[in-house]
Amino acid sequence: MKKVLIGLGILLVIAAISAMALPSILKSRGLHPDYTGPSYELPGQRALIISTSHGVLNKPGETKGKKTGVFGSEISVPYYDFQDAGMDVDIASIKGGTIPIDPMSYKFMIITDADKRSRKDEAFQSKVTQSLKIDNVEFTKYDIIFLAGGWGAAYDLGQSDVLGEKISTAYYDSNAIIGGVCHGPLGLINAKDENGGLLIAGRKMSGVTNKQIKELKIDFTPLHPEEALRAAGAKFEASTASRDLFATHTVVDDEGRLVTGQNQNSGHVTAHEMMRLAKDQ
Repeated sequence: MKKVLIGLGILLVIAAISAMALPSILKSRGLHPDYTGPSYELPGQRALIISTSHGVLNKPGETKGKKTGVFGSEISVPYYDFQDAGMDVDIASIKGGTIPIDPMSYKFMIITDADKRSRKDEAFQSKVTQSLKIDNVEFTKYDIIFLAGGWGAAYDLGQSDVLGEKISTAYYDSNAIIGGVCHGPLGLINAKDENGGLLIAGRKMSGVTNKQIKELKIDFTPLHPEEALRAAGAKFEASTASRDLFATHTVVDDEGRLVTGQNQNSGHVTAHEMMRLAKDQ
């Protein structure tokens, strides 16, 4: 019995050490890389982060499912990148009010420093529990408009006519730099150009790949970024890896107005590319 207990104790120690090492292992493979590029100062400029209001990962015809929403780092990373650059940052959502945040975001092996910071930040928490409704927001007053992703965005960003119209207006009636990561770029598929065509047609863009969706076995959401962006005429770009969960890619369109990132790993670079362009306006 003593040998059995010792054996179990050794196994528990090994399991604990492995668990503690897991965040570092995932990071070394490419999950949530640190940002090492140039930084920018934009005091007085304004950023708007837009999120989903959908909080259930449900299949067609169902109303129940696992909790989902915006992926934590896809709202917290750009929020603090913009804020730390001196920008005033507002947060809006499709319906306004409390934004659902995917609980998976906060699992110990994938939570980011920005997520940890956000959970202790009363101002941030107030903004996500009392988010602005996009209908009531004047998009043209912002220098940067960032569309956060997460599975919830597949249910309402690309389906919102209001969002499409406001993106179109911001593009033509202001100098706003517009973009997002992961499922966020779905919020651009209904935006129109001056001739009534799709704004993103012919433009270089990125978003979650079909490969990553299949690897995660969540292929039942209403819209998939790679598929929807290609259907809207965008020139889709992405990187790949053994699993696309560990890949990342950020692209700026030829006009220098749209910046889109592939997934949860692309937040920092996408936010900083947007700030670079906003600073040069």
